[in-house]
Amino acid sequence: MPRDVPLGNGSLLIAFDGSYQIRDLYWPHVGEENHAMGHPFRVGVWTEGMFKWFDDGGWKRSLRYLDQSLTSQVHLTHPELQVDLNITDAVDFHEHLLMRKFEIKNAADHDREIRLFLHHDFHISGNAVGDTCYYEPDRKAVIHYKASRWFLINGAVVLEKGDPGPGWAPTPDTAPGIVVGLHQWACGLKEIRNLQGTWRDAEDGSLSGEVVAHGSVDSCVGFSLHVPAGGVRVLFAWLAIGEDFEAVRVLNHMVRQRGPQSFLDRTLGYWPLWLKTHLPDLSALPPHVASTYETSLLVIRTQVDSGGAVIAANDSDISSDVRDTYSYMWPRDGALVTAALTEAGYVDIPRSFFLFCARALAREGFLLHKYNPDGTLASSWHPWMRDGHKNIPLQEDETALVLWALWRHFAKFGDVEFIKPLYRPLVISAGDFLVRYRDPQTHLPLPSYDLWEERFGVHTWTVAATWAGLTAAAQFAGAFQDVANASRYAQAAEEVKAAAEAHLWRPKAGCFVRMVYQDQDGAWQDDSTLDASTVGVWKFGMIPPEDPKSVATMQAIKDRLWVKTKVGGLARYENDRYHQVSQDVENVPGNPWFICTLWLSEWNSAVAKTADDLQPAKDLLVWAADRALSSGVLAEQINPYDDSPLSVSPLTWSHAAFVSATHAYIEASRRVRD
Repeated sequence: MPRDVPLGNGSLLIAFDGSYQIRDLYWPHVGEENHAMGHPFRVGVWTEGMFKWFDDGGWKRSLRYLDQSLTSQVHLTHPELQVDLNITDAVDFHEHLLMRKFEIKNAADHDREIRLFLHHDFHISGNAVGDTCYYEPDRKAVIHYKASRWFLINGAVVLEKGDPGPGWAPTPDTAPGIVVGLHQWACGLKEIRNLQGTWRDAEDGSLSGEVVAHGSVDSCVGFSLHVPAGGVRVLFAWLAIGEDFEAVRVLNHMVRQRGPQSFLDRTLGYWPLWLKTHLPDLSALPPHVASTYETSLLVIRTQVDSGGAVIAANDSDISSDVRDTYSYMWPRDGALVTAALTEAGYVDIPRSFFLFCARALAREGFLLHKYNPDGTLASSWHPWMRDGHKNIPLQEDETALVLWALWRHFAKFGDVEFIKPLYRPLVISAGDFLVRYRDPQTHLPLPSYDLWEERFGVHTWTVAATWAGLTAAAQFAGAFQDVANASRYAQAAEEVKAAAEAHLWRPKAGCFVRMVYQDQDGAWQDDSTLDASTVGVWKFGMIPPEDPKSVATMQAIKDRLWVKTKVGGLARYENDRYHQVSQDVENVPGNPWFICTLWLSEWNSAVAKTADDLQPAKDLLVWAADRALSSGVLAEQINPYDDSPLSVSPLTWSHAAFVSATHAYIEASRRVRD
């Protein structure tokens, strides 16, 4: 199930599904640790003996972001309950705090009591072993904890005239106009002895009041509001996160004193400031395309850890039969995402990424498959032995593209003081590796795994990326007056380019081959499957986009990889079986991918000479924006028949591709106009 609304601040990431349930909660790193593990945190409403959880099919839902902000704008209505809710959620831009505001409208023609229940199914640090949940009476809150992971749940009702009872009176240390504290609670067991959890306890409108549970536990809390006919009452709920009791106590006290609305207001103000500082002129684009561009930047930010790790995707529903996800930092994805952020004018996030890569770089000068958000080496399916011999499980483009992205960053910002300490340990080390890791006879890079992580050989994409990495190293060396290295890297780049044209270009086919490889007898063979990744030859600058070889390759991609259904879009390659929906490969060579379709848009912009030439580029931006979720989130791929998202959602790379394609269009518009 897609994550329709991710909210985050670089340390805390909380993702809601299409039913408006929290499904993933990452802290203290984006992508690590997941304290929800895909288990739903339910929200439900009770009134007059009826109860509905938010995943009930009777709810009508709208899940969006407020304009230019990582703040949700959610509307839910249920005709049976006659209840309307307008809900705003925000992860505070600075504190480890989720703030939620529920505006609850009684759509009935009589006064009545409406109760709201929030359920929390924590699997702290990724499992439900040894957790504790308890009611804390001084703060009228529920706390979950295990070791150095603490979660405090509390809420407040906005006072109205006529609210009953002494328990509704504000206290001196509380912001005026609110009463803080849970009205109901239950701490209980789940996933053992056929126990489903405390959420079942809420369905009669009353919770048991159990004050502690340990082991595999969950909790449910409730609030009761008297709402007049046609009236609206306001309830806040918050989740404070820290490493110990004192940390969550302090956060809870801050909310009491300042008032919960202040945290929503300041976060609502922060993100437009973060965004508007760098926004280009988007007036030439349709409004929903411009909005998707803005949302893409914000969604990218939710997927980047403050320590520099650019996480591919944080959607735990992708967990495979071997129990793994996309919550890792692939240097390739990171390089392409940070290149897009550089184009958009952002300095600090790319810097953190490059520092991450410098720390991760092996002493031999290469980066491995993928990394955990904390910088440690992540899981991998690439073997360290092939054909009976040790083999470094490389995707060489991951090393090369970091240099390519680093040079683009330096060329834009000229931040010499930042680059200086990276020159020897990152630029020279990786540049030397790229020179060294080549076949002495062909000058092609040695075999490695492809960008799709499926095949071992010499790939056009990787060759183009290697050329780009060597060229970047030569440009850095030239800038630093390192004449010998500049010459050596430039010569190696020219040799790689010549080798690509000699060994990977096929005039009869009119395109570059996806891959060449040596068979058991040592003879070179072609993998002639058409692959969208051959766009690398012009995307990374090895061959100009208007060069006949680039044009012919792109024409073949358009002709053979375009999905011939009402959905359209470009597949990755012919007969792509990853999440394959259709066996009709003649018309559906694979599912449409956002990144591949946006590469075509980017190329159309690159070769445009007139305003009319730019229309196909704009059409493809519109195509992508039209197929985003209502929140603006882009998946990895979509169903070729009904547009529904497939695989992970959001995919950080998809949003980066949208940003890059938008900038390519804006630059081309300026060029053809001038």
